[in-house]
Amino acid sequence: MTELELHEEIVRLTRSGKPYALATVITHSGSSPRKSGAKLLVRGDGSLLGSVGGGRVETETIEAALKALSVGETRILEYVLTEEHGFACGGSMSVFIEPHGGRPELVMFGAGHVGRAVTSLAHGCGFRVVVVDHRPDCATAALLPGADEIHCSPIAVALHQLTVTSKSYIVIATPGHLHDFDAVRGCLATEAGFIGLLGSRRKGEVLFTALEEEGFSAAQRKRVVTPVGLDIGGQTPEEIAVSIVAQLIKLQRHT
Repeated sequence: MTELELHEEIVRLTRSGKPYALATVITHSGSSPRKSGAKLLVRGDGSLLGSVGGGRVETETIEAALKALSVGETRILEYVLTEEHGFACGGSMSVFIEPHGGRPELVMFGAGHVGRAVTSLAHGCGFRVVVVDHRPDCATAALLPGADEIHCSPIAVALHQLTVTSKSYIVIATPGHLHDFDAVRGCLATEAGFIGLLGSRRKGEVLFTALEEEGFSAAQRKRVVTPVGLDIGGQTPEEIAVSIVAQLIKLQRHT
């Protein structure tokens, strides 16, 4: 592994929003297995790239890195490399572990004026944004420079292609009520942690009545937040985007 390969993998993981921890040897003395600057990347699934020395040092570093990822805190490990502590090479070394939890993911259904504004602002606030819109003239990289992924496909097709988890945020602002309601139905079948629908309170009432008639439980209906966004009186697409992204950030900071 080269230094370039490791940094390229860091960039790839960061862009994809996948968690990883980076372990770096920050001090060493004596016959330590690796010198200062040596790095080990531990992905969220436990796979590795690089090394901080192998053996017990590496095993304990990997365990500490995965734990750091779970709690979201940096750590410094101190190793005394003597036989008394289970090592034979002598010397000592310190390893700094920095977890990177990955960017929060927003799935934006709709690439109209509001969808584009939300995508741009959410990207600037650190979200990994996936945009879904069936219209070829809207679902373009030129109009959505902040999107990490663009799916130009019907809602049902896109939902089969996406990996939506309990940590995913979803905002729905499609061109029409029927598409909006289809997106809500599809998203309720996922584990999405947040489902927000753009629209008036009257639109929400119509939606909830339809969902109830279709057999969706009260608990399922309660998962849908509408109208999405904090009440700041926003009117323009950009102002509405501020209200929506602010709500997502508030949720993210308090979960």
